[in-house]
Amino acid sequence: MAETRLRPTVGVTIGDPAGIGPEVVVRALAEDAARQSLDVVVIGDRWVLQRAMGATGVGVEFVAEGSPRLIDLANVDHRLQWGKVQATAGAAAGQFIERAVQEALAGRVDALATAPISKEALWRAGYRYPGHTEMLGALTGRPDPLTMFQVRNLRIFFLTRHLSLREAVDQVTRSRIAAILPRIDEALRSIGFVRPRVAVAALNPHAGEGGALGLEDQEQIAPAVEEARSRGIDVHGPVPADAVFAQAMEGRYDAVLSLYHDQGHIAAKTVDFHGAVSVTLGLPFIRTSVDHGTAFDIAGQGVARADSMAAAILAAADLTRRVRAAAR
Repeated sequence: MAETRLRPTVGVTIGDPAGIGPEVVVRALAEDAARQSLDVVVIGDRWVLQRAMGATGVGVEFVAEGSPRLIDLANVDHRLQWGKVQATAGAAAGQFIERAVQEALAGRVDALATAPISKEALWRAGYRYPGHTEMLGALTGRPDPLTMFQVRNLRIFFLTRHLSLREAVDQVTRSRIAAILPRIDEALRSIGFVRPRVAVAALNPHAGEGGALGLEDQEQIAPAVEEARSRGIDVHGPVPADAVFAQAMEGRYDAVLSLYHDQGHIAAKTVDFHGAVSVTLGLPFIRTSVDHGTAFDIAGQGVARADSMAAAILAAADLTRRVRAAAR
């Protein structure tokens, strides 16, 4: 492993080369904040990045030594079309991720910040992963990493994510909640929280109103919370979902366990639609990502905002510092 660097080094993948990933990467790297407190290694294709600079009017100079540096895989067909699902683009995006993981596992970068990929393009290219996170888990031998949304001082974990609401409700069980709470506690400790305070969002209005508005909060969530508390975890709930996220923003809790996709996503994106960052914990390194997709409909137009990409890069560096401090 490489020696610990004073400044965190963040590996940045450019995502699907036909989407807005290359554009938001070059825009983010042009901002002063992304250069002042960390070093960046971009894993991508030089031609794609030059095309993105042309579309955005932003210039980024890559250097042989220092930051930002480019690992040019030169793996994108120059006939690539903006804004379309293409197997060649999926293959390139998959190769960017694979090389980035190699760099992180070898200690040449401390963390990863990833631009969005197209799951369909990845699938067409022969990668059989449900998504970005699952691919990273498979490549690192960590098959079940945790996803945490971070926006300002709000942190949100998810019991379920890409399920229909009907399916998600069926997954709100005592056993699943009791199993994930210790993992959340461990993940928060790894980034510097000495005794994390976690809240579990309620499923039903008013946390079920004593059973009048549903029994799940009483029969599934509350017993799981009590079980976790008996194991020394500082967890509270079920807390009505219309209050718990605001309470966490105020500092009452360090994180919230959201029970389904939109419950947590609506809260995070209402706070700051463009600044929310997705964090993957439980890998051998920190990984952050934008909270948006490839936006094929605007790819190549130079109008994509880079707020989330810039926030992801900065968060990767900040979380790396927190992990280092917690390990001391």
